[in-house]
Amino acid sequence: MTDEAFAAGPADDDARDAADAVYAELLDRVGEQAPEPRLGATRRAVELLGDPHRAAPVIHLTGTNGKTSTARMIESLLRAGGLRTGLLTSPHLERFTERIRIDGEPVADADVARIWGEIEPYVGIVDAELESAGEARLTFFEALTVLAFAVFADAPVDVVVLEVGMGGEWDSTNVADGQVAVFSPIALDHVARLGSTVAEIARTKAGIIKPGAAVVTAFQAPEALEVLSEVAARREATLEVEGGGFAVLDSQVAVGGQLISVRGLAGEYRDLALPLFGRHQADNAALAIAAVESFLGGGTVRLADEVVQGGLAGATSPGRLQRIASEPTVIVDAAHNPHGAESLVASLEEYFDFSELVIVLSVLADKDAAGIARELARTGAQFLVTQGESERAVSADRLAAVVASAAGADRVQVVDRFEEALESAREWAGAAPGRGVVVTGSITLVGEAIAYARDREWGRA
Repeated sequence: MTDEAFAAGPADDDARDAADAVYAELLDRVGEQAPEPRLGATRRAVELLGDPHRAAPVIHLTGTNGKTSTARMIESLLRAGGLRTGLLTSPHLERFTERIRIDGEPVADADVARIWGEIEPYVGIVDAELESAGEARLTFFEALTVLAFAVFADAPVDVVVLEVGMGGEWDSTNVADGQVAVFSPIALDHVARLGSTVAEIARTKAGIIKPGAAVVTAFQAPEALEVLSEVAARREATLEVEGGGFAVLDSQVAVGGQLISVRGLAGEYRDLALPLFGRHQADNAALAIAAVESFLGGGTVRLADEVVQGGLAGATSPGRLQRIASEPTVIVDAAHNPHGAESLVASLEEYFDFSELVIVLSVLADKDAAGIARELARTGAQFLVTQGESERAVSADRLAAVVASAAGADRVQVVDRFEEALESAREWAGAAPGRGVVVTGSITLVGEAIAYARDREWGRA
């Protein structure tokens, strides 16, 4: 037990309860899976609060996969360079305070409760104005974004790293003007909201490019890159593309992750320890370095070696190829679309040496379950199909039929309760050497697995 645990007391419990009450109020609003395609409501709220979104310069990120990992790496690099950072990411794994971070740590419960209490009257004014105009009041994510800006201004911070909630053009985070716009790989996801083609989705996401901004992007499909190039040119923004201005030079498997070398916009950085698995994380690291170079020196000033080494060495990406137990090994990965599942499969082949594998799977209803299943089936794994706690999770029976179509019915078993599925998977994996367990398919399921493993101290040596 830590000293902090001994020091915890009623005051800590009160603060946690107060923060949980804030979350309950946010949940009482329209959920983030049904965002309002508007910016006016969020603009009105921050205007009443004195424009906290302008209190610090912004690095703005969008894309389909890799946004959160890249955002966390950018934040870690900036912090290693001595800047006080604010970070907003989505969604959370366990508690919503994970989303709003100051200097790498979740906002304190007491602070989030205090600041919400300060801004709530102004949020109420906007709600009333919207309702009188026949519009829906501020949504969960709009209110969360306003809260985050208020937290960052209160801290205060030197720079804000801002991940969009969905899309870009009308996402509530887009009230901020990012000096640097960062694009992780763009693929099909949220098609009902963002568009049915990669080009349509790219155009929505390109909305975060502001006039004169610096734009850095990961490798993109040609149709996505064409859109980003056109929008950047129209807004007189500079554009740097992975493989051109910056690139991963080398990536080698190492203990606890990988050793990478990167060509940045302003120089090379060699033999960097990155404690994350997957070649895609090396690409995310190169994107993060280019973003920080663009922010700090317009892409012309090389970062200090100790900043890059320290920033990447301290990078974390919870829920992404994260080991939550050993003997047997249990890996969680928040692959929730086919592109993410493809990266997961490639990483399992490159970084892990499992002789046999079982996948515990649950998928949310608005996701491409068939596409995810097709990618995961390539592992040859057995599947324990279950249903997480989320109300949006596909029923286990329905999902099992989808997985059986991709992998064969003989490789699929239904276990209705997630806890039973996870325990059954561990029991099977522990019965023979070389077996492993992967929990994937939705971010909410991964959060449940992490909490379950922590409560049972699976990670203890």
